[in-house]
Amino acid sequence: MPSAVTSTPHYPFSAVVGAEDMTLALVLAAIAPELGGVLVRGEKGTAKTTTVRALTALLPDVAVVDGCRFSCDPVSPDPGCPDGPHAPSAVRTDRPARLVELPVAASEDRVVGSLHLGRALADGVAEFEPGLLASAHRGVLYVDEANLLGDHLVDVLLDAAATGRTRVEREGVSVTHASRFVLVGTMNPEEGELRPQLLDRFGLSAEVAAPRDPRTRVEVVRRRLAYEADPAAFLADHGGAERELAARIADARARLGAVRLDDAMLLVVARVCAGFDVDGMRADLVTAQAARAHAAWRGGDTVAREDVRAAARLAIAHRIRRNPFDAPGIDEDLLDELLGDEQPPEPPPAPGPDDGDSDGDGDGDGPGGGGEPPQSSAGDSPADPPPTTGSSTDPPTSSVDPPTSSVEPPTASVEPPTSSVDPVETTPDPGPPAATPVAAGPAYRPRLFSLTGTGAGADGRRSRARTDRGRTVGSRRATPSESGPVHLLATLRAAAPHQQARGRSTGSAVRLRPSDLRFAVREGREGNLVLLCVDASGSMGARRRMEQVKTAVLSLLLDAYQRRDRVGLVTFRGPGAELVLPPTGSVDVAAARLDAVPTGGRTPLAEGLRESVAVIERASRRDPDRRPLLVVVTDGRATAGPDALGRASAAARDVAAAGIRTVVLDCESGALRLGLAADLATDLRADHVPIGEVAASTLTSTIRRVRAGSRRTDPAASRRIVDGTGRVA
Repeated sequence: MPSAVTSTPHYPFSAVVGAEDMTLALVLAAIAPELGGVLVRGEKGTAKTTTVRALTALLPDVAVVDGCRFSCDPVSPDPGCPDGPHAPSAVRTDRPARLVELPVAASEDRVVGSLHLGRALADGVAEFEPGLLASAHRGVLYVDEANLLGDHLVDVLLDAAATGRTRVEREGVSVTHASRFVLVGTMNPEEGELRPQLLDRFGLSAEVAAPRDPRTRVEVVRRRLAYEADPAAFLADHGGAERELAARIADARARLGAVRLDDAMLLVVARVCAGFDVDGMRADLVTAQAARAHAAWRGGDTVAREDVRAAARLAIAHRIRRNPFDAPGIDEDLLDELLGDEQPPEPPPAPGPDDGDSDGDGDGDGPGGGGEPPQSSAGDSPADPPPTTGSSTDPPTSSVDPPTSSVEPPTASVEPPTSSVDPVETTPDPGPPAATPVAAGPAYRPRLFSLTGTGAGADGRRSRARTDRGRTVGSRRATPSESGPVHLLATLRAAAPHQQARGRSTGSAVRLRPSDLRFAVREGREGNLVLLCVDASGSMGARRRMEQVKTAVLSLLLDAYQRRDRVGLVTFRGPGAELVLPPTGSVDVAAARLDAVPTGGRTPLAEGLRESVAVIERASRRDPDRRPLLVVVTDGRATAGPDALGRASAAARDVAAAGIRTVVLDCESGALRLGLAADLATDLRADHVPIGEVAASTLTSTIRRVRAGSRRTDPAASRRIVDGTGRVA
């Protein structure tokens, strides 16, 4: 099995410019691996992966039992190690700490390990081949785009993170081994959020964004170009700073056990966590551990308020989001209030690229280039960013954060006039009151709209699909060079009739051939593309109706997040249709776009349907296995252009001919109803659901009414149910 262990040298950690929160979180996780790892959230192109890969060069070497595939500690080997038991006299060897990268498309067999097929087929021996979790033991497990990780791999990581062990029970193999690692994940929030269970397992989190200060951006580009032009020379220039950082991390690790956390500081930690209303006690534990690690990092022997503040900023922010529509981050004013009267000192302003640069390289660090800011004789300020953030060109806080003048109106603009003239006569006519935006009501649990048949898309929770996990429903013959979950019983059944012809004797191993190999066929659930086509024309402008529409769409977006779907948003109004949000996994972005959708104008229903088909076709070319679900939110009216209703009906028949599964949410209300949305659903061959019946609670009451009426009229009809698509089955 090819190794996923990263061993090639990378861009040096000490040369990273900016990103103080990210680098501090990674350093604290390196000092105290029991924190549970780090999640880095940020836009693309912000050096997330570069920084994570650079961290391993700073980690101390790991002592292992020579020849053990599971990296057992010679001092305290795992008593249940599959390669053990290890004698006290076992040969010890030191090796560099590993960074094991877990691809988002990896199979479960590759991650946890599986039966060694080569040995099984050639020698008839059931031998376990370790997976990536075994390689990552006592090292770093890195997941790029962690939010795109399949549910089957998330479940595996949750088990390993909770127990510190990996258990494999499959294909006749029963193995358990130690699996403790620093879990580091990076993600772009635009591609969707992380499952809450996995999010909570990351001890720390950090937000990273590209610097807005031009000098800092220039320094980032200058350093990267220098590294790409001559990596060896660049690494040599920063070798001194790398060694100094590695020594400082090793020293902090050694001192961590002696750092004292007294009851007064524990009370501060508890007050902060309670004040932010976090769930459970993990936030308290992680904040306390991170505060001790921060104190060791700055050279202290007692945890102070500054340590608690630095730890809370990294340990709490990702635990206070109740749903994916909540904004990330932490209220630092509230944090300072909860910490008490003692405020952390302001960090000193960082010099610019022209300040104190004696060697002309822009570092400001003189010859040797390490990028570490000057230290005072008293040691680092606990609130200062760690020196790993690279350069003296890092801008002061004001160069990254927007100036206060950009977000606060001038005081003169809100003060009343001081003139002695009667204000009633001088105040201009305000005109008609501005229309206030229509806000959605609280989201509810909608009924399940799923696709018929069995798909083969990415893991999710909406429609039936053939997947790599789930219940086994059969077997299939393996093709050459193919990998997958082995169906052991089916393989043995295929080989059994040929044993005599192959010369197998009594008591000898089963003789297998590649043609005997069978893979399991498993059925689970897939995520779909949910495309919302929303009528934003003037007929939808009534406040009550638009509030109902936004609430229903918001509930569907939340449901799509929970079912691991991708979502897109098309609106139609006025002269045509617009793709407001291309298909994405980020439902919070979709919700924000929905809030900004204007209403008014005529109703180009045909254009909305045709734009939806075009979006689905483009998405299918990129991901042909992800099946689409089109949700049309409309009252069925069409008023734009000649023969608007006829063109809408023709467009609907084209959607039906394309085989696109569609649901029509009927927004028509009032005593007089035209029933146009129901006619549209007929042309689309779609389910017709009044928007007031989207909620799952409404579906439950409908089932009860149907059953109650059936018992009174037709006893045999009491067996009928209403399925999740709104149809009566």
